[in-house]
Amino acid sequence: MKSKTQHVLVEQIKARLANCEDIVYQSLRMHGAKCELIYIESIVDLIVLHEHIISPLIKETALVQHHLIDFVDRMDRGDLLSIPFKRSSDAEAIANMIVEGRAVFIVPSVPEAYLFDIVLYQKRAVSESQNELVVNGPQEAFIEDISTNLSLLRHKIKHTDFKTVRYQIGSYTKTEVYLLYVEGLCKPEIVDQLDQQLKNIAIDGTFGISTLSEHMKEGVKSPFPQFQYTERPDSVAASLLEGRVGIIQDGTPSALLVPVTLMSLLQSSEDYYHSFFSSSWMRMIRFLFAVLSLLMPSLYVAITTFQPSIIPTDLLITIAASRENIPFSALAEAMIMELTFEALREAGTRIPKPVGQTISIIGAIVIGQAAVEAGIVSNPMVIVVSITGIASYIVPHFELGLAFRLLRFPILILGGTLGLIGVFAASFLVFGHMASLRSFGTPYLQPVAPFVLSEWKDTFLRAPSMLMKKRPKSYAAPNHLRRQKP
Repeated sequence: MKSKTQHVLVEQIKARLANCEDIVYQSLRMHGAKCELIYIESIVDLIVLHEHIISPLIKETALVQHHLIDFVDRMDRGDLLSIPFKRSSDAEAIANMIVEGRAVFIVPSVPEAYLFDIVLYQKRAVSESQNELVVNGPQEAFIEDISTNLSLLRHKIKHTDFKTVRYQIGSYTKTEVYLLYVEGLCKPEIVDQLDQQLKNIAIDGTFGISTLSEHMKEGVKSPFPQFQYTERPDSVAASLLEGRVGIIQDGTPSALLVPVTLMSLLQSSEDYYHSFFSSSWMRMIRFLFAVLSLLMPSLYVAITTFQPSIIPTDLLITIAASRENIPFSALAEAMIMELTFEALREAGTRIPKPVGQTISIIGAIVIGQAAVEAGIVSNPMVIVVSITGIASYIVPHFELGLAFRLLRFPILILGGTLGLIGVFAASFLVFGHMASLRSFGTPYLQPVAPFVLSEWKDTFLRAPSMLMKKRPKSYAAPNHLRRQKP
């Protein structure tokens, strides 16, 4: 009866895996009984399979003095095979485990199948960060394999309070996702909120961690990022020690960090690998050009169109002379150049990497020069748009830079139609929106609004490390605001 039941189990598994030609069904005769070993050759570790499963089973067949019952008892006790296993009698669950990379061994006299986790997907080696380059500090970056990413983080945080909670998301892809936090340092309500959101995500599949962020985003109508993306393990480890929470997904070489503030998005990991003098200077430059990337074209258009009197006379004469034969208004001129620059930027990301940057830079120079010679745009406008484009690259996080690029156009239109009043009104609207925005309960503009003086040591300037003895109130749990000594 048991043999018949087991035969039905094998047929049920084969029925669920029909038309899957890459599945291997290997028959092994164990003490007079026909056993089945089922696996997918391309996603299992073949060395482990042959050395720790097949070879011991083949040696077992030579022991004629053993009976099948003795063989099953030795299997159950773990005396025969050196690798761990689980057991299941659910045909659908077994089929799902096979396509996830498990090897299944079925013995006719046993109603449950033996499941061995020997998955081995192809993966690339750990490489340098491509989008968050630093001169000093670690150079390693996450890859698509989630086990490797976890090992990189475990290498940096060696503490029992470092917790990893596993989820499986996607009814078809069954993608592994981990929630990362240091127990006691982060706010429990943030962990509970993320836990519920991850459990409630019901989608067919996810191939990028940005899909998860869209399902967990609180302010759907906001262009500003409410998650911080990073591909650097050291950034994730440092953020976890500050009291933030991380999310990593299998197949994605980046992690999500929450909560997030505007100030954290304008900080770079390199700020903490240089002296506080150098870091503070670079951070001030970054803040200045981040504002310029948002407002510079609109300010130029508004001033030259509506308030030219505030421009020094010599400079005003130069600008007027350069625009003498231009057939377009300053607003139309700026829109043409901005859209052209955006097209060149997008084309640079699609062109193969060895020639992408060269073509985008040379294209901007050639098109700008040709446009000036043809009398379509003026020299000052080319300079303004070029400085704006360079400033947008200074923003360390791509999602924040993209938000500034999107907002630049409506502010430009208001500046070209209403003058400085339109620019100031748009600026106040953007500031008000950010002031009302919250990322998992944390005000987006903290410590500026609301004002938290103790956190200004690591905002516009970076104070020496010995003065930053407390964790940010924005992230850490109230009872762990003070940093622990290493």
